[in-house]
Amino acid sequence: MNNRKVKNIIEALGKHKDEESIKVLNELGTNCPIDEIRELTSKALIKKNTHDALEIVIVNKGKGINDLSAHVAMSAINELLALKDKQEAIKILDDTITMHSEKEVQDTARSVKALMSFSS
Repeated sequence: MNNRKVKNIIEALGKHKDEESIKVLNELGTNCPIDEIRELTSKALIKKNTHDALEIVIVNKGKGINDLSAHVAMSAINELLALKDKQEAIKILDDTITMHSEKEVQDTARSVKALMSFSS
């Protein structure tokens, strides 16, 4: 696998305005068995800073901030902390804390929200 080509494709999808790019990143990137690709995908989705893209990395178990790899999860959290406009991310975190059925996902969202409130 050529990592440079994959990285360029993920970055291009991250910059693409079409909503289909979010679906491609979600289906292929966040489900990839390779940590580096999941990390790059999470970053690309967070940089989009749209409701649909952020929801994937915040709400879904095993993806983004809930990834089984601590490195991938921390990378996603750091990317969320680096957002200039955190409003949509905080709204999704709030919804996740109050409505998600999995306690682990709720707890992670609560922790990330606390970190975001300190980084503002």
